[in-house]
Amino acid sequence: MKHSLPNFRIAIVGSGAIGCYYGGKLAQFGRDVHFLMRGDLEVVRKRGIRIRGKGENVHVPKVQAHARTEEIGRCDLVIVAVKMTSNAELPSLIAPLLGEGTMILTLQNGLGSEEFLAQHFGAERILGGLCFICLNRTGPGMIEHYDHGRLVIGEFGRYPQARTHDIAWEFKRCGVVCSIVADLALERWRKLVWNIPFNGLSVAAGGLDTAAILADDGLRRLAVELMDETIAIANRCGCRLPTAAALDQIKRTEAMGEYKPSTLIDYLARRPLEIEAIWGEPLRRGQAAGMEAPRLEMLYRLLVSLDRVQRK
Repeated sequence: MKHSLPNFRIAIVGSGAIGCYYGGKLAQFGRDVHFLMRGDLEVVRKRGIRIRGKGENVHVPKVQAHARTEEIGRCDLVIVAVKMTSNAELPSLIAPLLGEGTMILTLQNGLGSEEFLAQHFGAERILGGLCFICLNRTGPGMIEHYDHGRLVIGEFGRYPQARTHDIAWEFKRCGVVCSIVADLALERWRKLVWNIPFNGLSVAAGGLDTAAILADDGLRRLAVELMDETIAIANRCGCRLPTAAALDQIKRTEAMGEYKPSTLIDYLARRPLEIEAIWGEPLRRGQAAGMEAPRLEMLYRLLVSLDRVQRK
């Protein structure tokens, strides 16, 4: 049976590594994709988007890039890829993009993104996605792809619907490995099992990539202990993760090579860190459920301090 094409009009809000990669893949295959861009606007209009690296050599020469969402207008699907540190801007950025049935798919890290968007735009619009992929933005519209990955999407607080399958189908047709999950919250915790130790230790240990963290016996052990705490908090919060999830993530990280996590990239560029979404909110939810997590709390407080000092 042939699947009918949904023919979405798509807006990408947040055109960094994640937004340019997934938006670029969709645009490469002729989808109607509109990018909100600021500093990179003129360069991308002139040179397009390039994705290079492991298994990728993509050039999208003509990109529909805009300085304001008012220029884009109503869309069927809004993909949110800004850092959670910029969430205060989202209500005004997204409002001009909304029609009666507009869907909002957030690809943000950590916990709380779906809840924030639901509060402002209604829970019925919201879906979430998790990007298990190694990417960095190396210049305006220039994305370096370090390791193959996948996209996992689900509905906020609901089982998958027909629209969930339509969105996944669009990604698959454009060369993105995409799957659907019934429990989005569980998958958020599963990703935190990696993000909490490796994004955090890369900064706290003085600017180390993932290979350097694994090569240091003490840091490797601390990474595993942070994973174990994260899994325990997830289980206490009702999201059942097996203890073997930590070993799976270690194996995955060993295959990445000398990868610099996104938080380290932000820190070195003196950008605000997504501390509350990735470390603060999981810690608070664990404490609210009666779970102590001394290593996570230590890492959280250290990152808050480092971020505060750098901002000064």
